Amino acid sequence: MSEIEAIYEDLEADVSLEEFREAVAAKVEQMGGLADEETAAMLIAHEVGEREVNGIADIEPGMEEVKFVAKVMSVGEVRTFEREGEDEDGRVVNVDVADETGGVRITFWDERAEAAVEELSEGQVLRIKGRPKDGFSGVEVNVDEAQPDDETEIEVTLADTYAVSDLSLGLSDVTLVGKVLETDSVRTFDRDDGSEGKVSNLTLGDETGRVRVTLWDERADLATEIDDGETVEVVDGYVRERDGSLELHVGNKGTVEVVDEDVTYVPDATPIEELEIDQTVDIKGVVRSADPVRTFDRDDGSEGQVRNIRVQDATGDIRVALWGEKADVDVGPGDEVALADVEIQDGWQDDLEASAGWRSTISVLSSAETGGDEASADSPGLSSFAGDGDDGAGGATDSETVAEETGDDAPAETTTDPVPDGPDEGEEIEFTGVVVQAGDPIILDDGETTMRVDAGADVGLGEEVTARGVVRDGALDADELF
Repeated sequence: MSEIEAIYEDLEADVSLEEFREAVAAKVEQMGGLADEETAAMLIAHEVGEREVNGIADIEPGMEEVKFVAKVMSVGEVRTFEREGEDEDGRVVNVDVADETGGVRITFWDERAEAAVEELSEGQVLRIKGRPKDGFSGVEVNVDEAQPDDETEIEVTLADTYAVSDLSLGLSDVTLVGKVLETDSVRTFDRDDGSEGKVSNLTLGDETGRVRVTLWDERADLATEIDDGETVEVVDGYVRERDGSLELHVGNKGTVEVVDEDVTYVPDATPIEELEIDQTVDIKGVVRSADPVRTFDRDDGSEGQVRNIRVQDATGDIRVALWGEKADVDVGPGDEVALADVEIQDGWQDDLEASAGWRSTISVLSSAETGGDEASADSPGLSSFAGDGDDGAGGATDSETVAEETGDDAPAETTTDPVPDGPDEGEEIEFTGVVVQAGDPIILDDGETTMRVDAGADVGLGEEVTARGVVRDGALDADELF
């Protein structure tokens, strides 16, 4: 047996020995004598092997060519279309196939489309070679070759309704029922062809996890018709990947409808005492305090906003900065909340803080106004935070986070007049608050009261400081600032 034949024998790929020999000869010629037949055979074997994927879940757009085995789940109808500059119409048919790892749509064109409709049937196993692309409904594979494989058995059970944990890259025609954890506003964008597109997002949860749902164009407005806490059914969705996470997308073929079903979402939260810098985590607890929304100017001239809340669980508490639309979430002291995908950062005075940006989700599990009927049994109540003179609904306000939310700059300085009801003239007091105006005078805000401080000290906007001194003419003449 020659070296070429020995390498071919070890090659687990759908390539004939003749095709392999031809590829080796071409490789030798291509390399101009720099490689002998054995080296060229090893290179070809490596290239051919790279085309093989372990399953449909491994197929990604941008791969030059893939080979895989899958079972036919459905065969569509042949559609015709006009090709620019050609008299003959084009033809195309979509076929949905699946294996144990997921599903994908494969596409047959022209003569192959006619043959696919005539020869393929549901349940048939195919050995497929094609080129992946990013299609309308997720990953698609343009078929170059498809041959029946009667000897291979594939056990595929595609659910009528999926759970979040069942989702995998490439799935299409997905039906999923979940509880709405959060909705976003509708956003518009310009396409390359000059048309305007629309997009919005929902976050859904069920007993197995949560998933971000992206609604496109005609379906984008559905996000404005659905309230947090409702149960919805996603119909004909398809799974894509973004920033390493799976998302469920809904185009004009799909829809989202409110349904009368009971779905429970139980967030898997990290205890606050275990949080570390640079983590992206989920946390859950009761809101201890909430600051007003503050606005600031970005470098591009647009206006941003941020709101700080402090969340406490049985192990500790942490300041959370809510950025952009998250700052408008109706949440206040006493509410039990779950915050998903928040980033843990280094805050003021070496304290940790959490940042909730566009990828984060904020869910109110129970409200202080409703008595917390939906709160889980093991969640800390307001009484857990009482003690040491703290009534659990206030205390010193946290310092304002002056961090970035996807390029946001620190807020511009603002001037706030002291409220008329303050400490008595000549009274010696200690006041802790956030610096909302730096310079001379300094303005501190503790969430309920603002105080002008004459200190002549250099402090940073957003820093939490304590001033101690005597009240004179409605301002605090500070002897100490720390």
